[in-house]
Amino acid sequence: MAAVKGQEGWEAVIGLETHVQLGTASKIFTQASTNFGDDPNTNINSIVCGLPGTLPVLNRKVLEYAVKAALALNLKVAEHSKFDRKQYFYPDLPKNYQISQYDEPIAEDGWIEVEVSEKGKETYIKKIGIERLHMEEDAGKLVHVGSDSLSGSRYSLVDYNRAGIALAEIVSKPDLRTGREAAEYAAEIRRIVRYLGVSDGNMQEGSLRCDVNISVRQGHHAPFGIKIEIKNMNSFSAIQKACEYEIARQIKALTDGEKIVQETRLWDESKQITISMRSKEVASDYRYFPDPDLGPIEIEQARRLNWICELPELPASKRHRYVEEIGLSIYDARVLTDELPMAEYFESAIASGADPKILANWLMGDISAYLNSNKITIQDIKLYPSQLAELVKLISSGSISGKIAKDILPELIEKGGSPATIVAERGLEMISDIDELRSIMNNLMVSYLEEVQAFRNGKIKLQGFFVGQLMKQTGGKADPKITNKVVVEMLNSLDQ
Repeated sequence: MAAVKGQEGWEAVIGLETHVQLGTASKIFTQASTNFGDDPNTNINSIVCGLPGTLPVLNRKVLEYAVKAALALNLKVAEHSKFDRKQYFYPDLPKNYQISQYDEPIAEDGWIEVEVSEKGKETYIKKIGIERLHMEEDAGKLVHVGSDSLSGSRYSLVDYNRAGIALAEIVSKPDLRTGREAAEYAAEIRRIVRYLGVSDGNMQEGSLRCDVNISVRQGHHAPFGIKIEIKNMNSFSAIQKACEYEIARQIKALTDGEKIVQETRLWDESKQITISMRSKEVASDYRYFPDPDLGPIEIEQARRLNWICELPELPASKRHRYVEEIGLSIYDARVLTDELPMAEYFESAIASGADPKILANWLMGDISAYLNSNKITIQDIKLYPSQLAELVKLISSGSISGKIAKDILPELIEKGGSPATIVAERGLEMISDIDELRSIMNNLMVSYLEEVQAFRNGKIKLQGFFVGQLMKQTGGKADPKITNKVVVEMLNSLDQ
């Protein structure tokens, strides 16, 4: 939806509910497998299906992952919490209730820091409050089959493989104001859980899913408007676009004198619009009560301290360190810390003596381009960090040119090996002998008499032509700085 005339003065209020599948091998209350992609309804058992006489038992690893996520999000971990039953009747819920946490969640009152970069605007850092993190079990998945026509047969299938997988639901405070901020917040949550190793955060497989709650109001101090929930967003760009569309839709509706009705809407990726799904439930609709089959959760101080000690350096901390201690730009620091394996590779290469800024350029440039074009990750390549550090040192010392480095890089990525050895064996060392370069330039001037005369007549751009020819004659091995100096010196000497 295009921007609405008269949007000035309106403000969006946005909060996200992020559902993170915790990466345990078994489900939250049973030993049933969590493996993705298995045949439908094969990773189920009597507990998942809620058969009479079965009792759930909390997976200890789920508790560990949930607490570590809470600590990384600066939440206050409760000494005492409990599980509740959330009642609703839907085909993807085999027990007709979901085991969740209501009034005593595992953690509350935290925050994270996000960097927001919008086109044409200066990057800014914003602190986003987090209301709570609670544990719960996932529901199954409905697959709708059939024709949309009136005469066509339509039906739905249900796969309970996902039912019972452990979720950490992270509920933000209504601190977000734009679609971009919402997308950046979700991306930072994903980075954090991936750094922790508690989830793979794969949105395409449903390992991380976001619901957006959004309303608009006239001015910063006005009361909150009617909240709309948006579901079915499987990418950060979809989150941004859905928010921007919904903001414009609500402002237009209110400007036209319409009322906003509390409801749940779906994001239609193909049409780039939100569509009404159902009226929005409230907490009383779910008839929460404590789960009688699961006891209270108590976390000993010693266990909590152990988990704190096991936390890695988190993305925001790495970004600050890369900027303040290593001297990278904010943009470079953000790109290099987006994925933990890339950050670890970068730091390992620095430890091997590589210049950080040259190293960053190679990782973000030629190496990332190779990874993207071949659809692989930094963990898949044969070029070890110490070997890339060796290549960077050859460049920074002037032993080889950037062109030579680019030429041998694909081989190094695919096969590994010592860059210095390859350079020595193939005679690729940079030519820095000024007399040798002068001799080559002299021969070029004899071969290109017309170009020399044109330069003398004022066609200064031919200086670049001779630089290119000299580099070609040396197979790209000529030192660029000395080459430029020699070309300028010898061409300008013609008038003397």
